[in-house]
Parts: sequence; C-alpha cells; structure tokens
Amino acid sequence: MRETIPGRDWTKGSIVRNLLLLSWPIIISQSLDMAGPTIDMVWVGKLGAASIAGVGVAGMVVMFVIPAVMGLVMGARAMIARFIGQGDAKSANHVARQAFVISASFSIVMASIGIFFAEPILTLMGVEADVVTEGVAYMRIMFVGAVAMSFRITAEGIMQASGDVMTPMKIAVFFRIVHVALCPFLVFGWWIFPNLGVSGAAITNVFSQSLGMALSLWVLFTGRTRLRLTLSNFYVDLHIIWRIVKIGIPAMVMGMQRSLGHIFLMLFMVPFGTLSVAAHTLCQRVEMTLVMLGMGWGTAAGVLAGQNLGARQAERAERSGWMAVCFAEGIMVICSIVILLWAESIVGIFSTEPSIVEVASAFLRIAAAGYLVLGFIVVFMQCLAGVGDTLPPMILELVCMWGVQVPLAFFLPSVTNLGVYGIRWAIVAGMVVGAVAYLAYFRLGRWKLKKV
Repeated sequence: MRETIPGRDWTKGSIVRNLLLLSWPIIISQSLDMAGPTIDMVWVGKLGAASIAGVGVAGMVVMFVIPAVMGLVMGARAMIARFIGQGDAKSANHVARQAFVISASFSIVMASIGIFFAEPILTLMGVEADVVTEGVAYMRIMFVGAVAMSFRITAEGIMQASGDVMTPMKIAVFFRIVHVALCPFLVFGWWIFPNLGVSGAAITNVFSQSLGMALSLWVLFTGRTRLRLTLSNFYVDLHIIWRIVKIGIPAMVMGMQRSLGHIFLMLFMVPFGTLSVAAHTLCQRVEMTLVMLGMGWGTAAGVLAGQNLGARQAERAERSGWMAVCFAEGIMVICSIVILLWAESIVGIFSTEPSIVEVASAFLRIAAAGYLVLGFIVVFMQCLAGVGDTLPPMILELVCMWGVQVPLAFFLPSVTNLGVYGIRWAIVAGMVVGAVAYLAYFRLGRWKLKKV
C-alpha cells in the first residue's frame, strides 16, 4: 500500500514538465557542487602560472573524492527513488541513514590518505618544484574538508532522489555565495584577513562546504524536505549497506578511473611545460561546467526513471531519458558554437596572460568537437545510474578512457606532427566513441529490468 509522501508525485503528469521542473535546480546544484576549484582558479589565476598549475593538478587529485562519494551513494539514490515511486517512505528513510554510514567511513579513509600522502602524490606526477609546493598546500586542506563535503553530497543526493530538488539548490546557492565572497579576502589578504595564497582558497572552500553540510543535515532531520530522518531505532544494516555498495561500487570506479585517466592526460602534458599544464587546466574547468549542465539533465532523468520504475511505469522511465538527452544536446551545440567564436574571452575569465590565453584557446576550440556529443554521454550515464544500472556504464567508461583516450594521448604527439594538440584530439576521440556506445546501450532497454 502506497504511503502519502509530501510534495509533487513525479510519476504522474507531463514528463516534459516534470523534467524541466527537476532539471534546472539540479543543474544549478551540481554546477555549484563542482564549482569550488573553478572559483578558486578565478582568484588563484591572478597569482601566476605555478599557482594555476598547482591548484589544477591538486584539484584533479581531490576530484577522486567527489566522484567516489557520489558513486558510492548512487546506490542509495537509486533505492530511495524506487521506494518513493512505490510510496514506501519508511524504507527510503532507512536507506538514507545507511548512506551516511557509508559516506562517513569512506571519507575518513580518503582524508587520511590525502593528508599524509599529498606531497608524494604530486611529486610522482613529475611537475616542477614550485607547482608541487603550491599544490600540496591546497590539496591537504581540501582533504581535511572531505568529511564535510561527503556528508553534504550525500544529503543532497538523498533529497534529490526523493524528488526535492529546490532545497538542495537553495543550500548550494547560499554556501557558494559565501565561497565567492570570502575567497579573495583570504587569497590576497584583503581587509583584516591574512594573505594565504592558494591555502586561502582551500580554506574558504572547506568553510563553505561545512556550512552547506550543516544546513543540509538540519533540513533532513527537521523534516523540511520530502523525507524526515531520525536516529530513532537506528542501527547499522549490513544487508542494506551491501545493496547500496553493490550498486555504488561500479559508479565509484567509473568516477575514480575517470579522474585517474585525467591525471594520466595531465602527465602527458607535463613534458610540454608549465604553460601547457596551465592551459589544459583552464580547459578542464570549462569542460567541467559543460559536464555539469549535462549531468543535471541526466540526474533529473534518473530521478524520474527510478521513481517511474518503482511505480512500474517503464515506458515513462525511458521517455524521460530520451527527452533529457534532447535538451542536453541542444545546450551542448549552442555552447560549442560559443566556444568556437569566443574562446579567448572565455579563457580570459581565468587568466589574462597572453601566452596562456593563446594555448588554452586553441585547446578549447579542439575540445568543441567533442562537446557536440557530450550530452549523450553524461545524460545516459546519469540516467542509468539513477535506476541502479551502474555496471555497463562503468565498462563503457573504462573502454573509452583506457582503450581510446589514454593510448591516443600517448601516441598522437609522438607519431604525428600534432604535438601537444594531439592530447586534446585524443580526448575528443574518446568522447565520440563513448557517445555512440551509450546511445546503443540505452536503446537496448535492458536497464529497465534492473532490480535494486
């Protein structure tokens, strides 16, 4: 028997309307989630190429944690969406509490590794000594804040999976406003604040994440969202934890291997000098913004698909995915055209050094060819994850990264006259292969039979 759950029933009504209502708050939330290093880069970019490269390389290592946490709690998101679709709020609450157990355990381990091994990790990447110095300071502080970030991401995922997308968006807007406002004061030592450079950027990031965590937990435990969590009768349920982890591990591996692949791509950039590393870093920041736009549509489609499968409406679940990819692809085409026309202006947001602007603009124009199909990848990936079908996307991501992008990035600069630009064309090749593979798998429809 279905329970009465407050808020809109996303398994009924117009799919297009539901998708639009869900997607724009999720796009804002997820874009702001990943905006921390980008915001830091805007201010750190004024400190020079070594600071840009240091924060960029360290930020890539930190990005291991975010997709890993998001991947692990993906199982909880899928299960919560199904239970909400079934009208079973009690089971959804139980799953949510177990998700926090997983998040806490994992983030503490990752934070410990980052704190004690920051310098060896960055040294192994082969960047210059001044880049290591800047990167270690940033990385250690960011890893200290991993627990707060993990709890906030988990709370956000729980609310979104339940169908409440407005509350996490409001929280994200608030803590990022604090981040944007406070960051230059600590980076440059404005007013009464000390001049901390890249460390100031990291401290601001951690502080704002902690604010977001506190607000998210307050909302969940006071019932100001669709689910109200309590510690009454709480216990660690190993069976539920295993079900969450079984779905989440492929998603975690997918995210972490992508971050590892990006580190390898950065390693291939290192021999071409700090200028290329800095330009590649800025290009990655722009790309992350576009990925967040696509992921917003995909996450919204995943919420709709998961809840509709829970309500035994598989056709509505599939239509949600197709509509989401149409919207996302339209945005990607527009963004690609904008990049081709105004690449220099976009790079200028982060750095005005002529040499960096020249190289980064060339990188962005090459990347625009891949952005044309990026919507297929990120939407279908998130939609499949939202229904708990995470193993096939993991396999597809492994093939695209390690079978296409990394090998081509290694060989193209040496066997062709493309030089450093060969690495960027390798990334485009991986995107094209991934788009075709995701499109083919989604059309098969096997994901509609997935049990969570």
